[in-house]
Amino acid sequence: MSDPEADVTVSRCPVSGIAGNFDPFGAEYQTDPPGMLRAARHHQPVFYSEDLDYWVVTRYRDIKATFRDSSRFSASIALDPITPLRQPVVELLRSYRFAPGPVLTNEDDPVHRARRKALAEPLLSRSVAKLENRIRALVSDYLDDIVPRGAADLVDDLLWDVPAIVGLLVVGVPDEDIDRARNYSIKLGMFTWGRPTLEHQLEIADQVGQWWTLAGELVERLKRTGGTGWVPHAIDVQRTRPELVTDNHLQNMLMSGLVAAHETTTNAAGNALRYLLEHREAWAELCGDSTLIPNAVEECLRFSSSVQCWRRRALVDVPVGGTVIPAGGKVLLMIGSGNHDDDVFPQPDTLDIRRANATEHLAFGAGNHVCMGAPLARLELRIILEELTRRLPGMRLVPGQNYDYRRNASFHGPQHLLVEWDTPS
Repeated sequence: MSDPEADVTVSRCPVSGIAGNFDPFGAEYQTDPPGMLRAARHHQPVFYSEDLDYWVVTRYRDIKATFRDSSRFSASIALDPITPLRQPVVELLRSYRFAPGPVLTNEDDPVHRARRKALAEPLLSRSVAKLENRIRALVSDYLDDIVPRGAADLVDDLLWDVPAIVGLLVVGVPDEDIDRARNYSIKLGMFTWGRPTLEHQLEIADQVGQWWTLAGELVERLKRTGGTGWVPHAIDVQRTRPELVTDNHLQNMLMSGLVAAHETTTNAAGNALRYLLEHREAWAELCGDSTLIPNAVEECLRFSSSVQCWRRRALVDVPVGGTVIPAGGKVLLMIGSGNHDDDVFPQPDTLDIRRANATEHLAFGAGNHVCMGAPLARLELRIILEELTRRLPGMRLVPGQNYDYRRNASFHGPQHLLVEWDTPS
C-alpha cells in the first residue's frame, strides 16, 4: 500500500492561475461560488491565496476532515473580520465598551466541549420542535398580509423578519422586547466576510455597539425575572457553574445568537425559493406532495449554501489534499464548493429534490463545531416551504430581475426576491 502522504506538496506558496484568479468578493464568485472553484476541485484542491493570506480548501473530503480535526486546527479565527477593522472602528466599538469574548463558534476544546454540552438543551431537535406552532402562526400572519397583493419581495416582506423574530424567541428575548430588539438585526455579511469601506465599517460598528448595550440590559433583566430560551437556560447554568458561563459570555451569547439564527436562515430561505421557482417541475412536485419538502430543504442547502465558507487556523504543519498547510496558516474551507464535489454528489449542479444523499451536505459544518442551530433552521425552512406551497402554488419569479448579493466571501443569499401570482378577480 502506498503512503498517502508521499505525494504531498511541501511548497508553502504554490503559484497557479487558479490561486491568482480567486476573488471571493468579485462578481463571478457572487454569481456562482461553487462554479468558480470547479477547476480547483479537479486540478488544485488546496491552494494559497496571496491576496487573502489564506489557504483555500475546495474538496468535500478535505473540508470535512479539517472540520473534524480539532487537534490540529483551531476555530479561534472563525469570527474575525476577513478585512481587519480600521482604527476609527476599533475606537467606536471601544466607546460602547464592546468586549467580544469566545463563544461556541470560535473556541476550542476542552472549553468548547464542556460549554456546548451544558448549553445545548434549548437548541436540540426535541426542544425546537415545541416552537413549530408558533413559527407556523408567524409565517401565516405574514402571508395573510402578502397573499392579497399578487406580488411581493419575499426577502423584504417575509424572509428577513420571520427568522429575526424566531431567533429572538429562541435566544430568550421577552415578547415585550422583541420589537425593540429586532431593530438591531444586523447584516454582518460584509462586516465579517467582505471588504467594506471605512464608512460601512463605522455604520455597522455603531449598530453592533448599540446591540451590545441592549444585550447587556436584557441579560440583567433575564437574571432578575427569568424566562425561557437559550440565554435563560445559560443563566441557570451560571448559577451552578459560574466558571463556565460568565456575564460577558451571556452578553455575547445573546448578541451572537441572534446573528447566527437570523441572517444565515434568511439567506438559506431566499436561495431555496429562488432555485425551486426556477425549477418549476420541482416546485410543482412540492406543491403536490408536501412529504418531499424535508429532503428538498436538504438539497437546497446543498445546492446553494447560505454559508459558502468557514475558517480554521492550522496549529501544526498539516498535509491537506496533497499540500502542506503550515503551522499558523489561515484556512478557508469552501463549503459551497464541497457541496458541489462530484465525487460525493453525482451531477452536483443539478437541483434534485429527491437526491438520496442530500443530507450529507456541509452547510452546517461538521465535527464537534457542527451548527447547534441546524434543527431550528431546518424547521423554519420546512414551515416556510409548506406554507408557501400550500397557499401560493402558482407563485412565480418576476421575469428579468437581477439577483444581487452582498459581495462577501461567505454569507450568500439574494438581497431581493421578486415574485408574483394571480389573484382572484
